[in-house]
Amino acid sequence: MPTPDWLAEQFEQHRAHLRAVAYRMLGSASAAEDAVQESWIRFGRTDVSAVENLRAWLTTVVSRVCLDMLRTRASRREDSLETHVPDPVVTRADADPESDAMLADSVGLALLVVLEALEPAERLAFVLHDVFGMAFDEIAPIVDRSPAAARQLASRARRRVQSRAPDADHDVRQQRRVVDAFLAAVRNADFEALVAVLDPDIVLRADGGAAKGMSRLMRGAEAVASQATSFSRLGLSSEIVLVNGNIGVVSRLPDGRVFSVVGFTIASGKVVEMDILADPERLSRIDLSAIES
Repeated sequence: MPTPDWLAEQFEQHRAHLRAVAYRMLGSASAAEDAVQESWIRFGRTDVSAVENLRAWLTTVVSRVCLDMLRTRASRREDSLETHVPDPVVTRADADPESDAMLADSVGLALLVVLEALEPAERLAFVLHDVFGMAFDEIAPIVDRSPAAARQLASRARRRVQSRAPDADHDVRQQRRVVDAFLAAVRNADFEALVAVLDPDIVLRADGGAAKGMSRLMRGAEAVASQATSFSRLGLSSEIVLVNGNIGVVSRLPDGRVFSVVGFTIASGKVVEMDILADPERLSRIDLSAIES
């Protein structure tokens, strides 16, 4: 049997990868940590001396844990999927996404929102195959299906993702120009300039948690522009950051408290989606150490 020190060393080598898998499965950094911890417990209880590919074995374990968590969540979910915003991953605007396992093969907030609407097995098959390149022969046992059925799950999920996820611009410099123009228009309460930078069919999703009146789903450039100009009166400061690998904003109240984290999705030089986490309780758990150092 491997020694406890050897087990701990091997697990730590794969922890970042497992956390990245779990985050894409669950859309929650705290839930991802719970899934990784449960995987560690199962790892410690299993004789892995005959396992040839430990990374693949651990990926299977954390995927099964996540699938159980997704099924439990689906059976008791009370929050509205319309306004639910997954936990954002916030890093410095000049950070290299490829250097962070949570951001490599980055999944933006807009895509995570779409993934939230998938059935648990569909989400797992899509994430493992399309994001992490696992073969359907490996995915099939996790979802208790044949490889062909696992392929169908991923294909069905892919069609839903392609039909609902915006075809976003990935050039961070272009994103920055658009968001800078948006923030300038907000600061100046310039309604026409705001409308000009917003896609006519923009979707704004705000998740305020239990905060009364903060959660909303809005569509259309004029409605979103009106909402944005109203926030200009709060005296918020805005820091440009990366949110899940794309340009975003951390807004703070005059006393320094974080008011919101905003993810922008840009397409053809316009803002097509804004995903805003303004839930004070969840914001208090978001890791902002990368932008505070």
